[in-house]
Amino acid sequence: MRASDALAHAELKRHVTAAVREAGALALTWFKAPVKTWLKNGQSPVSEADLAVDALLRKRLEAAGLGAGWLSEETEDEPARLAADKVWIVDPIDGTRGFLAGQPDWSISVALAEAGRPTLAALYAPVTDELFVATAGGGATHNDRPIAVTQGDALAGARVAGPERRLARLAGLGIAAVPKVHSLALRIAWVADGRLDMALAGPNGQDWDLAAADLLVHEAGGVLTTLAGETLVYNRPTPTHGALLAAGRARHHALSELVREGQIALP
Repeated sequence: MRASDALAHAELKRHVTAAVREAGALALTWFKAPVKTWLKNGQSPVSEADLAVDALLRKRLEAAGLGAGWLSEETEDEPARLAADKVWIVDPIDGTRGFLAGQPDWSISVALAEAGRPTLAALYAPVTDELFVATAGGGATHNDRPIAVTQGDALAGARVAGPERRLARLAGLGIAAVPKVHSLALRIAWVADGRLDMALAGPNGQDWDLAAADLLVHEAGGVLTTLAGETLVYNRPTPTHGALLAAGRARHHALSELVREGQIALP
């Protein structure tokens, strides 16, 4: 990378991290306060805070001048993103149910993707003031300190978070089940920083839930894939993914083998 390119990349990283921190501060003004809410598509909660944070992020990220496409949970899908070389993938408040319940486990998630994969990620948990950042080939950090997934392939005693039904399928392995984290992005980020050994996700995760966390866990030395071992591809016409597993490489391989051999069913 040329010095001028490295400088531009560093400036973009600073720009994005400033944007997610500002977005987090805005979200906190509604946290544990009266906020207008409704159901989106008849089932998913959304609030005026989600929309305000979405608008702020779009303004700040587009000011970076990349001409990137836009894919956000709270913006009507824009087909032009499919032809863009780069695309911003955003969840203004990941874990809205936790946010509305006054719980701390929600986050602001931003990723920049190119050719179907995230290249820059910033994930911010405002309540605990935790900022996770990753760049492709540049490692991952938590509040500016390098992070790494836990090592080893042992499943017994592994700290695992995910849907209760899936954790119940792993009970015979002696795992240490952790209560579900409302923010899927944060759940996977906790694998990246070693707080969890594994994270599970049910089907129907969306690009905006996953892109930033995906880069974080990979840059921390781990893996996030489908149960069939497939790497996720982003910015497709339908941004939905199947059931997923995130873990360090050895532990991911150990559980994936049990799934492939039919010893464990994780539908």
